[in-house]
Amino acid sequence: MAAHENPDLRVAMEALRASNLDVSAARSALLPTISADPVYGLEANHYALRSVASEYPEAGPVPNLGYFATITLNVPVWDWGALRSKLRQAEYRRQQAHMDLTYAQRLAVSELYSSYNEAQTAKRTVDSLREAADLASESLRLTNLRYQAGQALALEVVDAQNTLSQARNAFDDAQARFRVAVAQLQTLTGSF
Repeated sequence: MAAHENPDLRVAMEALRASNLDVSAARSALLPTISADPVYGLEANHYALRSVASEYPEAGPVPNLGYFATITLNVPVWDWGALRSKLRQAEYRRQQAHMDLTYAQRLAVSELYSSYNEAQTAKRTVDSLREAADLASESLRLTNLRYQAGQALALEVVDAQNTLSQARNAFDDAQARFRVAVAQLQTLTGSF
């Protein structure tokens, strides 16, 4: 998933693919090339399929359409080492692109492990703080019952309310941390 969704990995992979094509192009420049250039069309001063030649009117109408072809064979014999130099440069660029891809992969795996561990830690924290908030809520309920029965002071009720609000705030912060960790993990791997 990260190879398709992570932009850094995609850039590194495409750079390696481009450098492989550069090496292929540099190698092909060392080979002989052949090219053909066929031409078909009108070979006359008149825009017509047939016309009478002004030099030889006795020949009658002659066709104006004609064709010819040029075939070229190019054999690289001596180029002062320029083609070999271009090939070496392309191979060096390919090696650099391969190293960049390896670095990007290692970096992505490192970030993936880090984000996954952060998400796991945040999830455990959310579960722990949810339980603490539930206990604080139950403690407030029991303190209210004790206050109504006359066995607790108003200060104890206020203290239980403060404890509950602190537990809920900590729980909300932990949920936000967990959501941020999951979002960062999805940034690296794509949505899941």
